[in-house]
Amino acid sequence: MVVTISTLLGCYNKEEFKQRIKDGWDKVHASIKFKGDFCYYIGDVKFPYTDEPVLEDDIQWDIWNKGRLIKTLPLFAEIGLLTREPVEGHPELYHYEVTELGEKYRYQNIDRRGPRPIYENSFCYGQIVVESVTDVEKNEYTRAKGYSYNQTNFDVSYNFHVINVPDWVLNSENKLNAIYEPMTVRLPEKTYRDAVTFYVGKGDKLYQNSIHYKLIKSDH
Repeated sequence: MVVTISTLLGCYNKEEFKQRIKDGWDKVHASIKFKGDFCYYIGDVKFPYTDEPVLEDDIQWDIWNKGRLIKTLPLFAEIGLLTREPVEGHPELYHYEVTELGEKYRYQNIDRRGPRPIYENSFCYGQIVVESVTDVEKNEYTRAKGYSYNQTNFDVSYNFHVINVPDWVLNSENKLNAIYEPMTVRLPEKTYRDAVTFYVGKGDKLYQNSIHYKLIKSDH
């Protein structure tokens, strides 16, 4: 996502940067794909799914992914976004499916670039509301030899709060924080801080490509 700004750099102030950041988040919120601005990454998993033990010939990616699923799937089953049923004859294995509540908050991206599809699944919540821009820092960099222009950017810090935080998040705050540290659950009554970088292009136009949903991953 790219937001282009055509006003001359000298005219910019905190209120205008605030509007540009708000416009960026409005575009994210207008997308029907995303179920929220904060997404808990579950792992590479195609539902319905049955536990798969680590095998001797597994590549490192599969080992990492299975290790992640061992933690994330039981958590979201306990929260109520997945069902979890023991496999008959194999009490150490469980079968998972997405519940009606889970489907409401699930975001899936299928990466088909490799030898097999990767089903990147997340449960998402919350919507960022921009409150104010607190700081704008201008940085200028000299291009390496061979480039015809210098680089200038603005690091813009802003405050925000979060709305549309569902009960499954609020009621499971400690459990989510334990697995998905260091990013803690964003609570609706608090103010948080974030930053975005605007880059100066040709014709003194500004653009940014960093406003998008925040993917939160657990440790392997």
